Amino acid sequence: MVSTPCSFTLAESADPASDSRAVPIYQTTSYVFRNSQHAADRFGLADAGNIYGRLTNSTQSVFEDRIAALEGGVAGLAVASGAAAITYTLQALAQAGDHVVAQKTIYGGSYNLLEHTLSQFWRRDHVCRCA
Repeated sequence: MVSTPCSFTLAESADPASDSRAVPIYQTTSYVFRNSQHAADRFGLADAGNIYGRLTNSTQSVFEDRIAALEGGVAGLAVASGAAAITYTLQALAQAGDHVVAQKTIYGGSYNLLEHTLSQFWRRDHVCRCA
């Protein structure tokens, strides 16, 4: 048994329809529900599974699981941009009334995100001139 972080890929089964080892790319935005109760259970998070392409995606789920395994994490989250990653992180960690401290020399887009966009959610963003 290989004991490297990459060994988790060996546990994958080949696709029964094509015998492909690679994960298929599902180019869909919507999924079928058996009935209204099935849809309600999915959207109510009582039944795990795909809901809508922007919320759940089988191909993205495999990527997130692989990154989590490589990094030794319990879960992974893939987002479309660095700004989205910063926003998700701050929303998860900061609460109303908290202070967010950032160095003055951060990337300009990140600075604008903190200073102009996200500052409405917290008391005030502090940008310091750190050496």
